[in-house]
Amino acid sequence: MSIKAEEISVLIKQQIENYQSEMKVSEVGTVIQIGDGIARAHGLDNVMAGELLEFSNGVMGMAQNLEANNVGIVILGPYTDIKEGDEVRRTGRIMEVPVGEELIGRVVNSLGQPVDGLGPIATTKTRPIESPAQGVMARKSVHEPLQTGIKAIDALVPIGRGQRELIIGDRQTGKTTVAIDAILNQKDEDMICIYVAIGQKESTVRGVVETLRKNGALDYTIVVTASASQPAPLLFLAPYTGVTMAEEFMFQGKHVLVVYDDLSKQAAAYRELSLLLKRPPGREAYPGDVFYLHSRLLERAAKLNDTLGAGSITALPFVETQAGDISAYIPTNVISITDGQIFLQSDLFFSGVRPAINAGLSVSRVGGSAQIKAMKKVAGTLRLDLAAYRELEAFAQFGSDLDAATKAKLDRGARTVEVLKQDLNKPLRVEYQVVILYALTRGYLDDVKVEDILRFEAEITSWLESNHTEVFEHIRSTKDLPSDDVMADAINAFKKNFVPSA
Repeated sequence: MSIKAEEISVLIKQQIENYQSEMKVSEVGTVIQIGDGIARAHGLDNVMAGELLEFSNGVMGMAQNLEANNVGIVILGPYTDIKEGDEVRRTGRIMEVPVGEELIGRVVNSLGQPVDGLGPIATTKTRPIESPAQGVMARKSVHEPLQTGIKAIDALVPIGRGQRELIIGDRQTGKTTVAIDAILNQKDEDMICIYVAIGQKESTVRGVVETLRKNGALDYTIVVTASASQPAPLLFLAPYTGVTMAEEFMFQGKHVLVVYDDLSKQAAAYRELSLLLKRPPGREAYPGDVFYLHSRLLERAAKLNDTLGAGSITALPFVETQAGDISAYIPTNVISITDGQIFLQSDLFFSGVRPAINAGLSVSRVGGSAQIKAMKKVAGTLRLDLAAYRELEAFAQFGSDLDAATKAKLDRGARTVEVLKQDLNKPLRVEYQVVILYALTRGYLDDVKVEDILRFEAEITSWLESNHTEVFEHIRSTKDLPSDDVMADAINAFKKNFVPSA
């Protein structure tokens, strides 16, 4: 077969006409040191802080330390195949994660990749994980309640949409249960929930996911997990991933509840990273910017003004204490950033008071702004009653002869403690809470035995739903209490049918 000269010239002309001179310039560096999930690379002169970098084996890293002659990179995945001399390439992208409705109902890792075995997530939108918090002018005062369904919280330390309320206590005092109940209570409340599990066992996270699924809460929840077996960079990134996903919804005018469980483990992961990057250690070996680590995360929780769509992010950060020491470094840091704290005390927990909320050390700096009118009216004296009871209880141990007034206060205090007890994963609607607290504060429970109180509560709610629906309807529609006559008639009618225990 012979090729004619004309054909060759036509081919060459076509190639010259279609020639496009495209030069791809990519900045490439060289790994000069690798170990413990940290790489140092030379030659990346224009790299940005927080930029994603790609190693020659496809593993991604994030630029953390920008030094004069090298860059400190935290590796976001397995690092055993990376060697000295390997190439590392800039991507030009700041660390980002996928966001959007498609993530709801899924379990993802710190990079937004699914880990629940349900296939890929078809998201098209991403957001950078670091973004500045909204300024004062973009915000509005917290004024809408976020009902947790937990009597002790909604009555004593109310949480509002857009608030940051710290949940603090020793391990195994019911911190996670408080958050899970709050998520379960958001059903039909037009609230998206994001649960961020940091440094927990994978079996624990699986248990949480199953609880959410069983109660139908996974339909409006995203779970972000960075388990204890994962590298420190992923534990450090997980909370930022959660709040980034939340911001996407907030700017659409939606309401989001984000639970960080817990920030002590994030701080420990960040300490590990910082020490490996040769940053100088400070108090308790934490680097100097550990306060900034948490403040730039929690300041992103906000209630936006009406011009920006009135969306909100409510943050429930957890901090684990050692032997109830809330004056340690990380607890005091986070207390100073948040708008109040709920302190769970192990002594109360082990004595059967659950949730084990210490009313004296717990506070909400938003207060009555985050309560409906009806709740404000019935919960006003609760904190004082509890404080007086705790003081008298300690005093009464030393003397047997008590006057009638002191005995009445002790009896009322014992009933208050009993009313505020609540079972696991059984959040209560606010109108039910209002009725039982009304009965308590107005003296209707004074003649009911302490051991009968939780049964009294369960029976009165179902009886009123059947026989006096107007009580609950009034609270739901007006957010206020019905008149004292209506409440008295309803409660007294029920008490006639209530059978005390033998």
